[in-house]
Amino acid sequence: MADADTADRIVARDAALLTDTVRQAGALALSLFRTELKNWTKGASSPVSEADIAINDLVEKRLRSATPDYGWLSEESVDDDSRLGKKLVWIVDPIDGTRAYLAGREDWCVSVALVAGSTPVLAAVFAPATDEFFFAMRGQGTTLNARPVRATPGTGLDFSRMAGPKPLVQRLSPSMDEITLHPRIGSLALRLCLVADGRLDAAFAGGQSRDWDLAAADLIVQEANGRMTALSGDAIEYNRREVAHGVLVAAGRDRHARIVEHFRDRPLP
Repeated sequence: MADADTADRIVARDAALLTDTVRQAGALALSLFRTELKNWTKGASSPVSEADIAINDLVEKRLRSATPDYGWLSEESVDDDSRLGKKLVWIVDPIDGTRAYLAGREDWCVSVALVAGSTPVLAAVFAPATDEFFFAMRGQGTTLNARPVRATPGTGLDFSRMAGPKPLVQRLSPSMDEITLHPRIGSLALRLCLVADGRLDAAFAGGQSRDWDLAAADLIVQEANGRMTALSGDAIEYNRREVAHGVLVAAGRDRHARIVEHFRDRPLP
């Protein structure tokens, strides 16, 4: 019990640090938004800009100086295997939705989670362009701009209130007819968070998402009486050597159970 109490105190202490850091990061991102930025492609097709790097540097400096014993995993930092031996690890996406950011759209965010073992315990997702700050602490619920939010109840499937890859979501349609989805959201973290506040009934990730896309949104959904898992229903584990994940779904608990059962009976090819 002492260890659990100590861990809870640490998380509570870090909540203020996380909130302040993510707000500062969001302010920096907003100051650079819709300006001329150097940008390039990493890997096969992933865009990155000087704004991503500047925000990553700000977040890393603030969080790592305050918590030097924690591990670190960020989309814009070289991965260090020492994180695998840490009890607490920051998982960071400085700008989730860089394509949207560079295109001048508003559907991007700063996403940061604190993970204990393989489970998120603290999370913040900030969309500065629309001034929306999602926050969750394990066991304490989810807020949007300090107001409690919850995922929508029920099991109904209204496709206009779902977001994700259309070929995947269409497999939920009994007739496989053409369906109309919610308009595309460039940030995966933000797409998932909209389940937590009820603007979406369900959201999907089509595969090859990474820890930094998911960890903060995962806790935000869970603490809003939702569930976010692999399509099989298996829990998502973070801070493993392999940080890529397969197809995922987030929804309110009852709707999530219906969707998982549907795909259990009709697995993807």
